[in-house]
Amino acid sequence: MERSNRARRMRKHHGRNRTVALQLVSLMDIFTILVFFLLVNSSDVQVLPNAKDIQMPESIAEQKPRETVVVMVTEHAILVQGRPVATIDEAMNTAGLLIPALQAALMNQNERLLSQDLAADIAKREVTIMGDKEIPYSLLKKVMATCTQSDYGRISLAVMQRSPVTPAAEPAAS
Repeated sequence: MERSNRARRMRKHHGRNRTVALQLVSLMDIFTILVFFLLVNSSDVQVLPNAKDIQMPESIAEQKPRETVVVMVTEHAILVQGRPVATIDEAMNTAGLLIPALQAALMNQNERLLSQDLAADIAKREVTIMGDKEIPYSLLKKVMATCTQSDYGRISLAVMQRSPVTPAAEPAAS
């Protein structure tokens, strides 16, 4: 049935004074879910520092980084935990595979960061190397050898994760 103009106008006029009630229960539910979501995901933070001048190589590895001693190899310097320890020229010009300044900084990290339980167990000591994808292999080899000589048994290379290539997405070879 159709309402008359007068009935519509009366209904509209009487509806103006009615206040709208806010549904707090629904709002509280939403905020509770949001808080739990943020708490659960807050432990999944990035452990590696973000260096703007390093373009890391890409990999399809799915293992998350652990909190370790971080050695950064930029285009100009080698840094341990963000502190410069040697320049690239110094590292490349050292005789042999060891970089003395890097070894001293890593040994200092051993004494300062690692607990007494891990001090005896070299195999459990970890270091992560963040290097630009353009650094020479000879420099990477020296950095890795220095880490090994500084009593780090597990060496990891930091990479940027990319999605794996599916066989259907690969271009056909002719």
